[in-house]
Amino acid sequence: MVTMEERRARVREVRRRLVREGPARTRDREADFEKVTVPERACDQLRDLLIREGAQTVVEVGLAYASSALAIGEALITVNAPHPRHVIIDPFQERAWSNVGWDLLCSAGLDSIASLVLAPSSIGLPRLLAEGLAADAAFVDGSHRFHEVFVDLYFLRKIVRPGGLIVVDDAWTPSVRTAVHYYERNLGWRAIPDAFPGETVTAAGAAPQAGPGSRCRAFRLPDPSFEPPFEEFRAF
Repeated sequence: MVTMEERRARVREVRRRLVREGPARTRDREADFEKVTVPERACDQLRDLLIREGAQTVVEVGLAYASSALAIGEALITVNAPHPRHVIIDPFQERAWSNVGWDLLCSAGLDSIASLVLAPSSIGLPRLLAEGLAADAAFVDGSHRFHEVFVDLYFLRKIVRPGGLIVVDDAWTPSVRTAVHYYERNLGWRAIPDAFPGETVTAAGAAPQAGPGSRCRAFRLPDPSFEPPFEEFRAF
């Protein structure tokens, strides 16, 4: 019987190889892996955050080259719950990414706990909600258009349990930052300032910005959840 330590070692080796050698396939864009993937340090911090949370079910929007998905899988294995579940939504994994991210998850043995939804998150997330999925945490790294991020967060606040976590990548971008700010101002989301310490923005075209949470930001949902009166809207 394969032990938890052996499963975790397998995931870590795939993660190390991905950082060292890059993916087997990339899109036909210059330095695409380096521009798109979540950096190793942020992935380690995401893993550690989910372990501290004791997360058993995680929803992820966006797979691409699977750097964050591998870290989430490592966290779920480390928590060692009876029925871990990792639901990943990425409509482009097959046709744009040639399944490279999913293949990496399979090579790490994480397909036993992960499932891939090949649909836009605006379709996949409502389906998960209708199915009654309750998650402990979510990682959002899909479309960065304001309206699509806003919709992702709308459904995730209903899927992630009260008091759970939602982590947002590229939170420095104006579109993502503005979408998140609505939920902070109006729905009681509370930033966890030390979740991603010492980060630096590394996205292409962005000026480096040292400081905590400059790329990924983590938010604690209120417990209990609530719906604010419509007349108390706070501009964001």
